[in-house]
Amino acid sequence: MSQRTRARGLAAAAALALALTACSGGSDGDEETSGLDNRTGAMEDYAAGDQFTATEPLTFSMLFSDHPNYPSQDDWLLWSEITDRTNVTLDPTLVPMSDYEQKRSLLIGAGDAPSIIAKTYPGQEDAFVSSGAILAVSDYVDLMPNYQQKVADWGLEDNIDQLRQADGKYYVLPGLHEAPWQDYTIAMRTDVLADLGLDAPTSWDEFRTTLEAIKEARPGEYPFSDRFSETYPGGNLLNMAALGFGTSAGWGYNNATWDGDAEEFVATAAMPEYKEMVEYFHDLVADGLMDPESFTQDDDSAIQKFVTGKSVAIGTNAQSVVNEYEPGLATNDPDATVAKIPFPCGPVGCVLNPVTQTENGIMINADAADSPNFVAMMQFIDWLFYSDEGQEFTKWGVEGTTFDKAADGTRTLAADVDYVGLNPSGTKHLQKDFGFAGGNFAYGGATELLWSTFSDAEVAFQESIADYDMIDLAPPAPLDEAENEQLTLIDTTLRDAVSQGTIQFILGQRDLSEWDAFVADLEGKGATQYVDVVNGARDRYVADNG
Repeated sequence: MSQRTRARGLAAAAALALALTACSGGSDGDEETSGLDNRTGAMEDYAAGDQFTATEPLTFSMLFSDHPNYPSQDDWLLWSEITDRTNVTLDPTLVPMSDYEQKRSLLIGAGDAPSIIAKTYPGQEDAFVSSGAILAVSDYVDLMPNYQQKVADWGLEDNIDQLRQADGKYYVLPGLHEAPWQDYTIAMRTDVLADLGLDAPTSWDEFRTTLEAIKEARPGEYPFSDRFSETYPGGNLLNMAALGFGTSAGWGYNNATWDGDAEEFVATAAMPEYKEMVEYFHDLVADGLMDPESFTQDDDSAIQKFVTGKSVAIGTNAQSVVNEYEPGLATNDPDATVAKIPFPCGPVGCVLNPVTQTENGIMINADAADSPNFVAMMQFIDWLFYSDEGQEFTKWGVEGTTFDKAADGTRTLAADVDYVGLNPSGTKHLQKDFGFAGGNFAYGGATELLWSTFSDAEVAFQESIADYDMIDLAPPAPLDEAENEQLTLIDTTLRDAVSQGTIQFILGQRDLSEWDAFVADLEGKGATQYVDVVNGARDRYVADNG
């Protein structure tokens, strides 16, 4: 088996393995929801593509993550237009983004959560399933024709199965992407590359070679000084690199990874691929190509180094280029240019993760199912979050007010509106002044809609990775409640030990000759036990489902 093929057999099990699938398909909507009598305000014949409009005025409560860069305003056009189009008024409980996860947990635990719980990433629902506090939404998706159509048309059944709990149901409605969306990569000073006659690197090996050439030309600097380490050292960088090395790490680290050759889950940090990745970054630091502060500094420090010319490469997403790097460089060096490099290929090839087709979405308070307007709420959610019209509305706003649309479907911001630098002369902002394109709603959708706000440079980046292979999703291994409790006790200790040891090896604080001792220590902290439980769950699934 080639290394590229092997990559397609490697996928991470979820941290507590609860996001792994139980039985696939077939059970969704088994609650015979067509016979529900709590249909106050519901449309009688609601179908995919229909405009949802409640038959009487309704109000739904919603937990809302309030972003500091565009805090919610009562007079946002978003709120009034939702009511005008749907006859529904949203009553948001505003929670600062920095406190959102903690406040969400407290409200759910106390039984005080609003009906619609926004900004929930798949896996975050796990903590609330056993208490019965959140709804098994898979029982009610037959009320959501737009959602069902997109899952079917975009072939997302396997992704949805990843959300199932041990009871075969799932408890979060994810954002759905038509295709995998890779946003994060490395940004580099393209003017520096041009001056040195260098092409943008396309692999981790080429990235090292490029850094070496920059180091030779600028010997007093670290060419690469990274960011996104404030909450998890190396979180973004290691998450990106792990994919091409055939393992998982950083933000995406999981204690068990499926090995397609061995046909079993293995301890992630004990994989040769994991060690190979650690050695790669150890060598970058040891050779002065990477700033050792990359794993400890805050984002502002890393950004300042980049925009003042002390570094040439930094982790990025599309908005960071537009909102942080380009303005900062323009202030310090008007001739400086920056762009995202293609997502680096690794030893197992050029690969992306199909889990990026499911984005953050919503949970629903279990009590909502007893509300007289429950069916109307599910129809409303289906239209706002999953219809083509609803997704365009929450992203672009109101045609003729915040954007215009040509006969060929091309959208342009209104002359006085700006967003992500698409219309710098605009005096109003799509997010700040109108409430659109915010993280509580505007996730998922067709690739055309996703790309519609991309700059030409970002479109070029996406096109550069369009032909990458997809790794396979991990096979089913649903845990029962006792197994979940067992692995929960192991997970945090094991995860912390892996993170700490990884950074120590990379920074040279621990010699690589001690790697075997590191792996043995992980076994003592439960790595083998963790994997055995997950493999046992996998075997049970096979026995039960064939």
